[in-house]
Amino acid sequence: MEIAEHQADNITIVEIKGRIDSNSAKTFGEKLTSLIGAGQARLIVDLKNIVYISSAGFRALLVAGRCAEETNGTFALCGLSGEVQRLFDLGAFTDLFVIYTSREEGVTRLS
Repeated sequence: MEIAEHQADNITIVEIKGRIDSNSAKTFGEKLTSLIGAGQARLIVDLKNIVYISSAGFRALLVAGRCAEETNGTFALCGLSGEVQRLFDLGAFTDLFVIYTSREEGVTRLS
């Protein structure tokens, strides 16, 4: 798993590549919560380059979302591929997150 961080209009975009599984979920979650804890009030996680996300990855997203909520921040996802979207649907996670179709849409809506 690779993690890249970008800024756009005071929005932090975290781009993930590869797999979010039991081996990488802890690092992924710590990255998200540290950004939120450091005052990044608006955060978008771009999942367009994710091929798989496990239950540990979903947990990391839920923890980060809760952390953002507690600090009155905004936490959103974007770019879910067909397979990742299917996993979100199976686990009923689509109702728990704000999900945009693209990074551009997310930045526009949060700006």
